[in-house]
Amino acid sequence: MKTTDANLWGIDLGGTKIECAVLNASNPAEVLIRERIETEASLGYTHILNQVKELVDRVSSQLGHRPSRIGFATPGVLNPRTQTMKNCNTVCMNGQPMAADLAAILHCEVKLANDANCFALAETLLGAVQDVNPNAEMVFGIIMGTGVGGGLVAHGKVVSGLHGIGGEWGHNILEEDGLACYCGKSGCVEHVISGPALEQFYFNQTGEARRMPEIMKRYEAKSDPAAEATVERMLENFGRAVSTLINVIDPDVIVIGGGLGNIDLLYSEGYNLIRKYIFNSGEVLTPIVKPKLGDSAGVFGAAMLFA
Repeated sequence: MKTTDANLWGIDLGGTKIECAVLNASNPAEVLIRERIETEASLGYTHILNQVKELVDRVSSQLGHRPSRIGFATPGVLNPRTQTMKNCNTVCMNGQPMAADLAAILHCEVKLANDANCFALAETLLGAVQDVNPNAEMVFGIIMGTGVGGGLVAHGKVVSGLHGIGGEWGHNILEEDGLACYCGKSGCVEHVISGPALEQFYFNQTGEARRMPEIMKRYEAKSDPAAEATVERMLENFGRAVSTLINVIDPDVIVIGGGLGNIDLLYSEGYNLIRKYIFNSGEVLTPIVKPKLGDSAGVFGAAMLFA
């Protein structure tokens, strides 16, 4: 079977599913094929590699050619110094030379980027940013859901940084006396405004376990003081945390993905609260928008690593 770089191949390496998408290189908005396979991460690192190979073989058979290069969205990052993975919630990947192993098993060039960076890249080149400011030089992609993370794109390229942690907004400290984080610090952004952190805050006030959608309904009904306190906490700390992003990198556009990104208040009251903290005399011009690509962003961004 021939090998070609005529198309853009991307793989989103999730903890549950591995997804492959092949895009038309001359028109990346055109998806030629998408396929998924179970990750089966509990069976270990080598099994994950074999699942990736199985998926690539399957897609190659359908297209009639093999890729010369593939971009990967990964749950952690590749350490630029050691060329091994770190910060992966699929923990069997940590410490592994995944880029080298994937290149060896697939017989092609590979490029890895954190899934939040791939989200930001896809929304920059193919998604929401194209609608707001197609000439944007600097874009930050926020992930707010079960965790909090981010990705940085400059001039159409992912910025990984010297340590490979470019865009790791979720592990800056908001509350020094806050909840302990798995990263070793306390009070990280992730442990203040992620979904589980907000739900824990509500539980601490009431002794009742409720999910964020229900808390939001109770907030909107103005029937629950604890729900109001929880949402106000989210909005206030969102304003604080986003102000630091704007102060440091001053992006042209910010895109919010993840489950909490669907909360409209972030784009109104939350946006207004940035004014309290920004180093710009209270003026905020940065468009903050919802994503356009949904759960396609990771795999599309992976493909665009070689665009």
